[in-house]
Amino acid sequence: MSDSAADTIQLDQFLKLNNVVSSGGEAKHFIQSGNVFVNNEVETRRGRKLKAGDIVRVGGDSFTVQKN
Repeated sequence: MSDSAADTIQLDQFLKLNNVVSSGGEAKHFIQSGNVFVNNEVETRRGRKLKAGDIVRVGGDSFTVQKN
């Protein structure tokens, strides 16, 4: 079994877990505003699946997705 759903996390959930936003609604608006970059590209889809090694940048903060 490779690349199962357990190996990914949605962008909105990742932002909540890292305390960038406090709710799903806030995440939706924040992401759609064009303020979130995944691997140096603007990402506006809150359901974007992130995998280990992806880099999420918000403002001056960067977060690297870690494998559980």
